[in-house]
Amino acid sequence: MRATSRLTLHSQLAALVRRKPVTAAPETSLREAVQSMAEYGVGSIVVVEPESGRPVGIFTLRDLRRCVADAAFDLDRMLLSVMSQGELLVLNWRATIYQAALVMARHDVHHVIIVDASGRMAGVVSQDDIYELQSGGGKAISGAIRNARDLEGLVAAADDIRRLAERMLREGAAAEPLTQLISSLNDHLTVRVVELTQHEFVLPKVRWCWLSFGSEGRFEQTLATDQDNGIVFAAPRETAATVRAAFLPFARAVNQRLAACGFPLCKGNVMAGNPDLCLALDEWKDKFHAWLQAASPKALLNATIYFDFRPLYGEEALTEDLRTWLLGTAVGGPLFLRFMAENALRVAPPLGLVRDFAFDKDGEFPHTLDLKASGARLFVDVARILALANGVDATNTAERLRALAARGKLGRDDVGALVDGFYFIQLLRLRQQQEGVAAGMENRIDPDRLNELDRLILKQAFKQAKKLQSRLQLEYRL
Repeated sequence: MRATSRLTLHSQLAALVRRKPVTAAPETSLREAVQSMAEYGVGSIVVVEPESGRPVGIFTLRDLRRCVADAAFDLDRMLLSVMSQGELLVLNWRATIYQAALVMARHDVHHVIIVDASGRMAGVVSQDDIYELQSGGGKAISGAIRNARDLEGLVAAADDIRRLAERMLREGAAAEPLTQLISSLNDHLTVRVVELTQHEFVLPKVRWCWLSFGSEGRFEQTLATDQDNGIVFAAPRETAATVRAAFLPFARAVNQRLAACGFPLCKGNVMAGNPDLCLALDEWKDKFHAWLQAASPKALLNATIYFDFRPLYGEEALTEDLRTWLLGTAVGGPLFLRFMAENALRVAPPLGLVRDFAFDKDGEFPHTLDLKASGARLFVDVARILALANGVDATNTAERLRALAARGKLGRDDVGALVDGFYFIQLLRLRQQQEGVAAGMENRIDPDRLNELDRLILKQAFKQAKKLQSRLQLEYRL
């Protein structure tokens, strides 16, 4: 088994660096650089400072084509004069593979440079390296999204994403890589919608970032998902209203175009076109602080949606500032976390005392189990609370659980079963949605329709949810 088969999009970039990078000094001639690229069979060579080992540029096959087309083409020119500096994308080796994929999609480049903690060159990761982690078809769809020039092209790409996901389901894909692939491609699609739309509007000259919330913020999108998004921008309080007014027409246009691509408008209006979700950084902090000080059902509901935020497009530093502030504030406000814990424990896994399962009193869909509200959400809620309480900055449920185990907050032997239980329930949800069941049944299942093995695994998955809830009860003495 190849090492990459054990990686996911949430793995650190360091794990994807497979060989020593091919590098050259700025004074190296173009001839020598091309010879090295041919010798090692690579499509790029990184230019580094000999003394510090820090990357200062990159020379790719795209640059070579540009040089050859130049009338003043000279193989003895120094790399310093022909290398690309504007396209130099650098990530720390502790960043995730997913972050690299999104950065490359945003900037339409094929390589990202990896550096260690001291900023020294550690390796290069290409789009092909990342596509090896995904099922066939993802690369073609990403390319189609990147090259789309209008809404029609993006609508077609959205259809392709769903068809690819359904094919992977039929072929037996596991839920974790499948939901990661869906989220990754949907992210690329959203980024392209934002890119194309922003050129049609005169946006404020401020730093800003498009945010995702909810399941999209957790990288846990299924085949049936609506929009959960917002905008954070940098502006003083006295000008925030003016800046917001300028952003809203653009945000509403993006929301409408995402709807055309198959992401329905959120019934709860959790969208960037809502003035309450297009806020300056300090306004977001005020909103989060107000929820942390309250114990109302609305504040607790808002926490389950908005606290799972992450950046999609724009100035990610704004989002990092907000997350750092939230984690620090949440750790210092244990009372709200206790209220969140009490709320999370109000729904128990549907396990029966006599029979395998206990059914709710839903008159429209009797003898069914709600895999979202009584299954996946139980894992999501507990993981969120424990992550906030322990300063874990991940938003994905499985990654939160793994990070908690690494910190000794969950048993290392237990976390694998917890993650497997969560993703089995997600897999059943995906299968339901693939079958095109009646409205309202997308997340419900009649356990009698499952085979004996799936029934047994589902029961064990619910037991893992109960075990995780017991950990929360112990933590907060509930």
